[in-house]
Amino acid sequence: MAHSTSTTRSTQPYRSTKAGARFAGWLAALIISAAGFALPAAAADREFLQLFITEPYLELHQGPGRGYAVVQVVPRGASVDVLYRRTEWFRVRNERGVEGWASQRDLIKATLADGSAFKFDLGDRAGFTSHRWEMGVLGGDYGGATLISGYLSRSFNEHLGLELTASQFLGNASNGYGVDLGLIHVFMPEWRLSPFVTLGTGIVTIEPKATLVQPADRNDQTAYVGAGVRFYWTRRFFLRGEYRSHMVFTSRNENEEIDEWKLGLAFFF
Repeated sequence: MAHSTSTTRSTQPYRSTKAGARFAGWLAALIISAAGFALPAAAADREFLQLFITEPYLELHQGPGRGYAVVQVVPRGASVDVLYRRTEWFRVRNERGVEGWASQRDLIKATLADGSAFKFDLGDRAGFTSHRWEMGVLGGDYGGATLISGYLSRSFNEHLGLELTASQFLGNASNGYGVDLGLIHVFMPEWRLSPFVTLGTGIVTIEPKATLVQPADRNDQTAYVGAGVRFYWTRRFFLRGEYRSHMVFTSRNENEEIDEWKLGLAFFF
């Protein structure tokens, strides 16, 4: 039977004939309220987007994260009201009035009342704040040489991620390549201009330019620390500027310190 509307008025608190289910609902409500996630009383009269579950079930978590306990399971064919969104998680309420958090990965499989797919755009500030992958191309200076580099980053959460960077630099005395692997920590991911710090290790290959005797290429291990900023531009794109201080562990008696500056364009997905 087709559903007649895609929105529904907020339901009243559920009435369950099972004492255990009623107690679980009260306990979940108390926990959520204590954590500060309860809706204002004025929200009771609002209308919310109604979604219907097409998968075998939808898990509702106590908080916006997989690490939070599951407080309710919504079966296939049942509906939930979408109350609001927090990055990759949606606050929803089922037909019995029990509220919880559903991940966008699970909720995107739900449908509207007319059977159409539930769609939402990650190419916005919310996506910039919380996304799983990003990549970009930057150019700049590496110890006086012209630098171009590209990177791929995997985010563990809004603040912490793992980055792989590949670089090539062209100088007057030598050319070279570098590969770095390190961690990045973003301080204020919800800001349009968000600062970050990074540190890691890598390998650099230096190819000296010589006219008479060709010296052997150098392969050295490196370590680096750095800082920079990300500026959200539009849709899925943002600008990234960064400084890194590299320590090159050479086979000679002394190590080398190399400064790296770069600026470029990146996007998230």
